[in-house]
Amino acid sequence: MSDQERILKFQIFRYNPQKKGDKPRMVTYEVTEAPGMTIFIALNDIREHQDPSLQFDFVCRAGICGSCAMVVNGQPTLACRTLTSKYENGEIKLLPLPGFELIGDLSVNTGKFMRAMSERVESWIHDQNADKVNFEKLEERMDPDVADQIYELERCVECGCCVSACATKRMRPDFLSAVGFMRLARFALDPRDKRTDQEFYEIMGDDDGVFGCMTLLGCEDYCPKDLPHQTQIAYLRRKMVFVK
Repeated sequence: MSDQERILKFQIFRYNPQKKGDKPRMVTYEVTEAPGMTIFIALNDIREHQDPSLQFDFVCRAGICGSCAMVVNGQPTLACRTLTSKYENGEIKLLPLPGFELIGDLSVNTGKFMRAMSERVESWIHDQNADKVNFEKLEERMDPDVADQIYELERCVECGCCVSACATKRMRPDFLSAVGFMRLARFALDPRDKRTDQEFYEIMGDDDGVFGCMTLLGCEDYCPKDLPHQTQIAYLRRKMVFVK
């Protein structure tokens, strides 16, 4: 048997909270590895040929939607971007992302958390003249460098890996977390958003906000999009520290 035909052993967390009497457990599955196989492909193989009841999420298969985030051998990551060849011993343990409501098995409700976060940070451009929008007016010009910075922050796919990797979030349930800071930094940079530093301070200027971060940077270590969490947290802190 060649290296490309080795047998992978998956230990997968199984539990359906909607099924009466079901209990959390780890179930082992074996899959024959194929060239270029990802965790996502292996999970599909298991669901198609071994256990159609296995629950996990996916949409794009390209690392864009963030739906397939899970804990792989102790590290939060995207299943569709994680090659099985990365694990030399062929043993892979899969768990759902902690910190989110469990739907079943590897599926968690990140959408509920992300919607609450979006409402909390008021994730839209605040324009004082929003009631007098002229749809025939040309779009407001923006410095290209600022536009590039905003685009960089918009690459967040809200997968939840940063939330699950955050020790502060584990200890403080109301902590805004890195995904919220990234969103706030995006609007703080946007010249079209007319909110003042004081208004941003009201959202994140306490221990559940940017000053509660212990700077352990699990968010940056495990972000599958390699976003600059450390830089943005420092940026927001500098803005907030001078607010009177």
